[in-house]
Amino acid sequence: MDKQKILQLASRLVLAASSENEDEVRAVSEELAAVTQQPTERHGGVEPLSQAGFNGFLKFTSQEVSKMPTCFKKYFRAEGCTIYYRKRRRGNSVSYEARYRRHGYNISVSGPSLSVIKERFVQAIKDAESGQKTLRGIPATFNRFALYYFENFWKRKVTTSTYVANMYKYNNHVKPFFEEKPLTRITPKDCQTLIDNIQSKGLGKTAEEVYYMLNGIFNAAIKHNLIVYNPLDLVVHEKHEREHSSALTVKEEAQLMAAFAGTKYQLLFAIALYTGLRPNEYKTARLQEGFIIAVNSKQKNGKLKYKKIPVTPMLEPYLKGVNQFKFPGEKYMRKKLHEIFPDKVLYVLRITFNTRCVECGVADVARKLFMGHSLGKLDTAYIDVSDDYLKAEGAKIKYNLPPILPPNN
Repeated sequence: MDKQKILQLASRLVLAASSENEDEVRAVSEELAAVTQQPTERHGGVEPLSQAGFNGFLKFTSQEVSKMPTCFKKYFRAEGCTIYYRKRRRGNSVSYEARYRRHGYNISVSGPSLSVIKERFVQAIKDAESGQKTLRGIPATFNRFALYYFENFWKRKVTTSTYVANMYKYNNHVKPFFEEKPLTRITPKDCQTLIDNIQSKGLGKTAEEVYYMLNGIFNAAIKHNLIVYNPLDLVVHEKHEREHSSALTVKEEAQLMAAFAGTKYQLLFAIALYTGLRPNEYKTARLQEGFIIAVNSKQKNGKLKYKKIPVTPMLEPYLKGVNQFKFPGEKYMRKKLHEIFPDKVLYVLRITFNTRCVECGVADVARKLFMGHSLGKLDTAYIDVSDDYLKAEGAKIKYNLPPILPPNN
């Protein structure tokens, strides 16, 4: 077998295919097929073809090509209507395998004869286009693959609350747009249209989140060999400028607490304000041995982990005679906050607590533990602080408020 000749013909075939010269592709393919069928020197030039483990090109007739999906045919004809195949012998049995991994397709079929694998190849192309059946059971249409990716991979990386929030965006903005369109047919223009549509509604933050959601889906599809390129590579999107809330001033802090004096909400807002809990953590909070214990909602991989915030001098006056408490739903807390500050969100209480920790000189390690933030891999592995240390740092959170609030001892 003339290896130099094969390399020359292969180079000509690539050039012909790139220029879509069908006549040249067909001629070179036939010549290449003929060369590869020659006996090898390793077997003295006499070994029969059926015993040589021959690799060659699988030829399709015009009638067979006509049965293929339209989108695939344009690539197939440009490449000379041939598919690379391999012949295998195991004992007394012979099998053939054909593969096609270009233009976003990932097709692999095998069978006992060339005629069988040709039939199976055509059907596999149809299945890939329709999404009815895919390689190794992996969906090839957008919605089915997105759900497959969410459930098997992405869900493990995020918290439950993040998963729920993003699935809401997916079902409302992304799924209705793409539905079960084959991944190989999704173009950069399709993606740009979706992002622009969301942006035009004034939903800049949602548009950015959808962009990154799509990027994860398409990158996963590439890793599964379902597509070759990410259609988002050409998409232009505006980076959303987030407006960060400001911490409450000490005057606003005093105003909030005074507004609910004599009601259960004074205690609840005191706990939220002086522990820095996330709103979705309120319902898990409980009092235990000088600490407020709550679930850390930012733990990933389904792990349940608690955080503990010491009862600080700012919180202690509100807990006198209190053994337990129960938070209503977030919407009720939000509604009550809006009665005093219509333009503020519950998260501003968390921002205020973190700010006061810094202002009162709480050590960063303790502050991060109070907030439920990661210490980093190194510190997590080598730092295990005591309850006494946490209480000592919590004792630093003490400052003066305007006199409209009962004095803190």
